[in-house]
Amino acid sequence: MNKTYKQSIYQKTINKKVSLKGIGLHTGVNSKINFMPAKENSGIRFKRLDIDGCPEILADIDHVIDISRGTSIGQDGFRIHTVEHILAAVTGLQIDNILIELTEKEPPVMDGSAKPFVDILLKSGIKEQKVRRKELVIDRPISHIEPDRGVEIHILPADSFRITFTTDYTYPSLGSSTCSMYSLENNFINEFAPARTFCFFSEIEELHSLGLIKGGGLDNALVFLDRKINDKELVKLKKIFKIKSDVFVSKNGLLNGKKLRFSNEPVRHKTLDLLGDLALLGIAIKGHIIATKSGHAANVELVKKIKSSYRKKIQNQNNLDSFDSFNIQSILKIMPHRYPFLLVDRILSVKPSEEVKAIKNVTYNEPFFQGHFPDQPIMPGVLILEAMAQAGGFLVLNSIPNPETKLIYFSGISNSRFKKTVVPGDQIFLEARLDKFRMGTCKILATAKVNDEIVCEAEILASVVDRES
Repeated sequence: MNKTYKQSIYQKTINKKVSLKGIGLHTGVNSKINFMPAKENSGIRFKRLDIDGCPEILADIDHVIDISRGTSIGQDGFRIHTVEHILAAVTGLQIDNILIELTEKEPPVMDGSAKPFVDILLKSGIKEQKVRRKELVIDRPISHIEPDRGVEIHILPADSFRITFTTDYTYPSLGSSTCSMYSLENNFINEFAPARTFCFFSEIEELHSLGLIKGGGLDNALVFLDRKINDKELVKLKKIFKIKSDVFVSKNGLLNGKKLRFSNEPVRHKTLDLLGDLALLGIAIKGHIIATKSGHAANVELVKKIKSSYRKKIQNQNNLDSFDSFNIQSILKIMPHRYPFLLVDRILSVKPSEEVKAIKNVTYNEPFFQGHFPDQPIMPGVLILEAMAQAGGFLVLNSIPNPETKLIYFSGISNSRFKKTVVPGDQIFLEARLDKFRMGTCKILATAKVNDEIVCEAEILASVVDRES
């Protein structure tokens, strides 16, 4: 595995500008692509350099406008064709923020796989940024099924991101095949990125008549032979693709005897396409995708359903999860507490409905030190608990709609333990995890640490109530 490519809890971008040139698969345009570093939380964006004003577009499921033999995005009258291989390369390397400049309406197809893009991105180098990576945890199954075509695609809860894909073709040259991507870090670069796009010989004339595959050829796609072919058809094929060299039928079931990079290269490429389409959700996923005979249309439908079902969680992740987003001013907008009873100074990170990490800085100027063991100042244990509870309250409020209209009332504390005193100069690291949340009542598991040592831990019960007008 390349040393610049590793799993991280922080967002990533590339080190420097890198570029490639080539022809677009469907439009046939000569295109140059520039990959540019981008700031935190900016996402994956495309930029059309050939249009006045150089408009940008976010790679997002709401911008999908065409799924005929590829995924195209667009807005305000302009579009970008066939983005799935680019998105697969970026997502497979777990790059969160990048600007992709194009001199034309379609990126170059290169060899028909994601490998050329992966190679140039690794050459640029991948660097961590200062903001935590966003992730959507799937906690319930979502499916898209088309019974008449035998198409099924599901996403299920899992402890990591995985894809299992099955294709089933009736042609002897292809047949049925299954593959699994268990780990982006360990599988993507060598086992999936090199898989090339493909089609069947019987599809070529129709695709060409629809104005597609204008830039297609035997150097950027695999052509499987799904029926008997005569010499007249081969001559016509050479004319369509402007091929000057010989074109011939081979015994391995591929035009011109092209050698597969993997015995199951087609299903690996379908997995690659799916990975690129999933990038349109705009957030990393923790879940297991199981697909059978799925294509761009079904992939896009599943992403739409995920976004609709998890819209609030995704919005919260996009609004939160930044070191700079939750300083004291931001906290005051959500929390009802004020001096001297606001006991959280900074939110380091928050995953709505899951966990929050925060800081309380303890100084000698705290008002409680004047009366609580003034000759040997010790922070009251009940206030450490209160700080833990406030961090938990922040988590709960950011897991529900319209948090500014709600309050958190704490109704019980159990299994609390005080293990070490807290004194002026200490920095308390607060962690709270949402264990249960039903019908407005929640259970929070919280700890407080100083110098990585637990000073207090407790289980806190609370209820969400409406604020009075």
